[in-house]
Amino acid sequence: MQHISAGQFRAAGVTSTLLQSGDTAATEAVVFLHGNPGNAADWLQLLPQVGEFARAIAFDLPGFGAARTYPGFDHRVEGDYRAFLVAAIEELGLERVHLVGHDFGVPWGLAWAAARPERVASLTLIDAGALPGYRWHAYARIWQTPVLGELTQAMTNRPGMRWLLRRANPRLPREFIDHMYASYDRHTRRTVLELYRAARDPAAMLAESAFALPRHIPVLILWGAADPWLPAHYAHSQSEIWPEADIQLLPGLGHWPFADDPEAVAGRLVPFLRRHTRVPR
Repeated sequence: MQHISAGQFRAAGVTSTLLQSGDTAATEAVVFLHGNPGNAADWLQLLPQVGEFARAIAFDLPGFGAARTYPGFDHRVEGDYRAFLVAAIEELGLERVHLVGHDFGVPWGLAWAAARPERVASLTLIDAGALPGYRWHAYARIWQTPVLGELTQAMTNRPGMRWLLRRANPRLPREFIDHMYASYDRHTRRTVLELYRAARDPAAMLAESAFALPRHIPVLILWGAADPWLPAHYAHSQSEIWPEADIQLLPGLGHWPFADDPEAVAGRLVPFLRRHTRVPR
């Protein structure tokens, strides 16, 4: 299995952690985009498996992990997050990109893809996508509420995060939650508030970018059937945009299926990426 190299790079005024596996000079790559409140390390189990046959990349998105935002950062998906991804893909020398996004990584990735459709080789959407009629879950609405959101973030501690996430996602490993909490510092907590307050309409946020993309690119939809916050029936909504999408529900898995059962996700994702990458095997 391929090893993972770690480093840093800078794009659009943000310095980010960079994890890579495979041929780091290839101009075709699989780019993994974490969600809230993750970071590049979310993908440690998948990177070396994909690195066996393709360049595999993960990095911290602004406000998460080691990537610090700057005063005046525009937290809208189509704002400085898209600007960061446009600059990051250029900085990494990528001409053909296979996006793998989870949670907020999906709208961030789709915003980039809509701006650079000629570079999109395939899409893999994990527990997020077009959400017709969706209304934010209870915690998102709390974070969107001034004062209440700040109080909730200030009171969040390790035991509380463990209890909340395991209650909603019983199979989520404790070590994954602890890794998440270790990076959940004051800057990231503020980022979460700003992110959700800039995304009042989740359905519109995703639909505009998704409908701007070609209809017949390779698309894989992976969705934890027991996701408590983004119900699995939304997985099938993606076929309204991409009629040929491969939609797979993962029984018993929650919002982080790649943490709940890494082998189940790899067993579906790796063959899909092998089929659609052009780099030499």
